[in-house]
Amino acid sequence: MSFPVRSGTPGPLRCGRRTAPDHPDRAAHLRRSRLFGLPPRRFDPEVWWLYLLSRAGIWIVAYCTRWLFPADAGARDAGPVLGPFQHWDWDFYLKIARDGYFPGFVGPWQVDWDNREAFLPGLPLLLRATHEVVPNWTLSGLLISFVAGAVAVFSLARIAELQLPDPRIGRRTVLFFVLSPCAIFLFVGYTESLFLAFALPAWLAAQRRNWPLAAALAALASTVRISGLFLAAAIALHFALVTRGRRWRAAPWLALPVLPLAGYTWYLQVHTGDWMAWQHAQERGWGRTFHAPWQAWTNTWHAAFAHTQTTQFAFMFSGELLAMLVGLVVTGLLVARRRWPEAAYVGLSLCALGTSYWYLSIPRASLLWWPLWVGLAAASLRMPRVRTGYLCLVVPLSTIFAVSFLSGRWAG
Repeated sequence: MSFPVRSGTPGPLRCGRRTAPDHPDRAAHLRRSRLFGLPPRRFDPEVWWLYLLSRAGIWIVAYCTRWLFPADAGARDAGPVLGPFQHWDWDFYLKIARDGYFPGFVGPWQVDWDNREAFLPGLPLLLRATHEVVPNWTLSGLLISFVAGAVAVFSLARIAELQLPDPRIGRRTVLFFVLSPCAIFLFVGYTESLFLAFALPAWLAAQRRNWPLAAALAALASTVRISGLFLAAAIALHFALVTRGRRWRAAPWLALPVLPLAGYTWYLQVHTGDWMAWQHAQERGWGRTFHAPWQAWTNTWHAAFAHTQTTQFAFMFSGELLAMLVGLVVTGLLVARRRWPEAAYVGLSLCALGTSYWYLSIPRASLLWWPLWVGLAAASLRMPRVRTGYLCLVVPLSTIFAVSFLSGRWAG
């Protein structure tokens, strides 16, 4: 069954033979809705409630992880409250925000260099600004992710509501999203929440054909993750499919998301003399050299099941394989339904992550595939067992991933 996509704004309410005028506050709300690409509907407090409960759940897991999995098995003290959130990529963002990319004339010409230039400047810049108000660095990162995550979940609910008129679709999509296997990364000082806080409103603006706003938000997203380019490609494809006549004059706006990455490339060239400094940092630090897709699959399969890695790494590599399969299925379904822009967005993400020596960070990247969460929610409304199966199977996996990260055992 197909459902019409809601667009535009409702007309004035009619009471008998007279037309009731819009309240000034309602008119202002409609103007804001048109500006930000949001459908004019009443705020759903259930979405906010789901978001807060999911954050409380992460705090519970973090508290228990401190006590049950300390760094020292013989410890008598659980360590600092914020200690579980200070792992892995967070160290890079902290160093960049606090010290810059090349402090004290050090850089990739040194043998022990940490390749921090592989991380884009969006989150470190915001972290540095937030630190001026919140003295604790870790708390600043958590605050950024909390606020950005709230923007992301409300935008995700609106995207779902644009596709299906069922009043349950928004909260159901958010439920699946905040309980997803890698939901821990929406909470900690990582880039996923901040990227989505720009990317999802950008997609909403594109749906409303507000191309300058969509391009500006996509440009902000491209300061956070390279996935901003994939978003820009999806918006450009959507523009080409829906635009007719003189509206092509808005096309130059679509180049805006490229500018932040061009500026960052120039900055790195000035400091390193290398126009490909970002890519070379990826290669040195994480082995992201180009390989054919079948080679990347074979190498990841071997790492997961050939007993060449420790069990911790082998487990994570098996998760990478599963996430790749999920992404391929999502892309195939989007193509079958002729949702070309969304298919391009997910497909480009898979191409970028699936052509390294082996797969890295694909489960985390699945958080950014909003068609996946909307599609699961829509399927669960047609088949209630989808919701039951999802909660029973995915929530334990989400808890395992959260404990892995919070205990310093994450490897993906």
